[in-house]
Amino acid sequence: MLVLVWQALTAFAGGSGLNVLVVVNQNSTNSVQLGNDYCEKRGVPPQNLFRMTNWTSGNVAWTRTAFETYLLQPLLDRVSSLGLTNQISYVLLSMDIPYRVEEGDSWNSTTSALYYGFKTNTPPPPNLPVTCSVPDFSSNGFAFSEMPFEFARPDTAETNSFLAFMLTDNTLAGAEAILARGLASDSTFPTQTVYLERTSDAARNVRFFSFDNALFDSRIRADPSLVQINSDSTSFENIRGLLTGFATLSLPANTFVAGALGDSLTSFGGGLFENTGQTPLLAFLDAGAAASYGTVVEPCNYLQKFPDPMAFIYQSRGFDAAEAYYQSVLNPYQGLFVGEPLSAPFAVRCLVEWDGLTNGAVLSGQAALPAALFTGAGSNLPISQIDLFIDGRYARTLTNLSPAAGENLSLALNGSSIKYSIPSNATLFSVTKGLADAVNNQSNSTQVAALPFGDRLELQSLDVARPGTQVVLSASSTPGSHVFLNPARSNCLDTLATGYLGLTVTNPTSPGDWLLLQVTKANGSQMSLSVTNVGTTNVYELCQSLMNAVNASPDLQGNDGIVARDLYTDINLAQFFLYARSAGWPAAKVQASLSTSSNLVVLPAGTHTFEDNVSDLRPRNNVYLCCGAEQVALPFDLDTAQLADGFHELRLVAYEGTSVRTQTQVSRTVQLRNGSLSADLSSGFGTNVTTDVPLTLSVSANSNNIAAIALFSTGGLIGTVSNQQTASFSVPTSWLGVGLHPFYALVTDPQGNQFRTPTLTLRILPSFALTISSMPLMLSWASLPGLSYDILASHDLTSGFQKVDTIIASGTSTSWAIPLVGTQSFYRVRLTP
Repeated sequence: MLVLVWQALTAFAGGSGLNVLVVVNQNSTNSVQLGNDYCEKRGVPPQNLFRMTNWTSGNVAWTRTAFETYLLQPLLDRVSSLGLTNQISYVLLSMDIPYRVEEGDSWNSTTSALYYGFKTNTPPPPNLPVTCSVPDFSSNGFAFSEMPFEFARPDTAETNSFLAFMLTDNTLAGAEAILARGLASDSTFPTQTVYLERTSDAARNVRFFSFDNALFDSRIRADPSLVQINSDSTSFENIRGLLTGFATLSLPANTFVAGALGDSLTSFGGGLFENTGQTPLLAFLDAGAAASYGTVVEPCNYLQKFPDPMAFIYQSRGFDAAEAYYQSVLNPYQGLFVGEPLSAPFAVRCLVEWDGLTNGAVLSGQAALPAALFTGAGSNLPISQIDLFIDGRYARTLTNLSPAAGENLSLALNGSSIKYSIPSNATLFSVTKGLADAVNNQSNSTQVAALPFGDRLELQSLDVARPGTQVVLSASSTPGSHVFLNPARSNCLDTLATGYLGLTVTNPTSPGDWLLLQVTKANGSQMSLSVTNVGTTNVYELCQSLMNAVNASPDLQGNDGIVARDLYTDINLAQFFLYARSAGWPAAKVQASLSTSSNLVVLPAGTHTFEDNVSDLRPRNNVYLCCGAEQVALPFDLDTAQLADGFHELRLVAYEGTSVRTQTQVSRTVQLRNGSLSADLSSGFGTNVTTDVPLTLSVSANSNNIAAIALFSTGGLIGTVSNQQTASFSVPTSWLGVGLHPFYALVTDPQGNQFRTPTLTLRILPSFALTISSMPLMLSWASLPGLSYDILASHDLTSGFQKVDTIIASGTSTSWAIPLVGTQSFYRVRLTP
């Protein structure tokens, strides 16, 4: 018998097990066991497990009606009935649950349908499948927000919105391994490389346009781990992330370190258990990644339907896998998120001491509780809020340090002073927006523009002639302010990106059609190149001829020249890109115009510089805002009369004062005593029981005047007995499933007084039977990795059994060699007590 007492400190990014609802398919023992294991290892309160019943039709697809009937509506009802609406932000789907939702020709992923509702296709562009549409109402407002999810839930959601993830694999062992790697990643601060891979697969290579933005931000953060490569290889070892594009690929088993993110832009990466002819996202998870993403239907290669490389920036800031991935996909309705959502390799926890309260302390009446002292990990990571949770449920906020009206923020930028006074009712995010407006109001004098992203202020120099090193920045706030400004650098950083201009040519060609490209270099020199259709050349081949001419021209080979690359085609349409040969904004001031014969159309018309990616070319800097105090110690009162007498867990959760809101938790188990009612919960077992053994738990109250005795465990209420002083509960071990389960009873008398018993924790194990092999003689049995088993032997059944060995199981099957002793022997195997 064990009393469940949580003493360890744990740190999580914006969410923790307190904020997760775990969904299991009750008709799958694997789903139930995996869900139980997740609850145990992530500290999910027992009431936060939802059992989906009556679904027996596979793990691939279900109709929208079935999804809403079996999962969505019962889940919403459960969250509401438990009063968890403002506590649950994550939903973890524990394997053997369909991953695709279908209605007519509209197919969504189950995770996205839980995230913001089912999205129906709208008419797609001409000549494309209907699934290549991008409905306006499929936009994800959380994307690129750099805000906590609770402050930026998608406004396109039809009901409650959840960061939904599926934890699954081809086997239970595979799914357990994904969970283990996610757990092992927390706060490990890996330094291995993230590869942003530009491949030769033209249709699946399109994400390279977004590489420069993420690379720029990583360099501003002095993080060299993000690297762009031009390669078709996926033979990597011990990397922190991979973003690539292939229909099929293979990955070594040790590709990723714990906590890595990895995915491929392809049509059917989300087809987990179907033969689509493409590599499913499970390949990334089996190679060690903590999370991955793929679409469950043909999406077309639209960038907004796939993760942006900014996911790695968000992760490096401390956001967990779910937050980083959901922030990086603008239209995720066809995309499936799989893995361990709480994996947070860059979460930084604060320090905490709660010396004034010990486990087992007896409290009564209006109890004055001593403060826990929380100390931030640095001035840029203050403590902003402390919440109290009782028995895993949010009780109240003890303190919330918000920006105070009248506090002043100052930026010294390019010799100009920018002031911002915080107004009433401000939040950290409204302050960032207000400071951005103040910068932009003086852009004419400073030649700097500002863009707000949650708690990050991005500064871009508007002066092409001024190097970033000359755009000097300093920041300050009113002494004693709760708001702090933390510039990433003291000046702007010059870009490593190369400017480009995208050109599109449309319509069928005729003999004699021509293209004329006129180029004006930065020094003012001009040149022209032209190609003519002399046969049956189509628009794609005509553009290819022009590109060949550009790349072969001696006048365009120097550092001030240009190069043509990346030709894409569709029916009677071709698109290609012209790049400056040198990196930086000044080099992108080269100009070009493309003209053509009358029956062809060129977009854009006129003369243009190579600044399609101007945001990635301007010198850049970041200012990070945070709010809170470096130390918070807050004593608080607890009205114990509002709770049942007996044993309760008090958990304090402190949040980092940035958008990441990393949690640090500390807890104590206390006894509340305001009346005479009490009760005991007991079991005739030790700490373990197998699924085939009838389990009975007994509750005995100290009064014969009892209205009800209720027993609770994982998933909620087990049963209730009325009008009895003692109760015996037959516990459905096979229903609860393999895993660690807390049990407690709530006793109520006719006057409404209640007593909550100490928590009894039992591990339910799969039943196992011994088998014996022929020579060499071996005992074998089903086992759980990590558990200890005793081997008992006897030469005479009448004299009893003695322990002869103990084995710690390393897998799901364990064997023991029987020694040849020359006499008859009998053997038993038991779990080590």
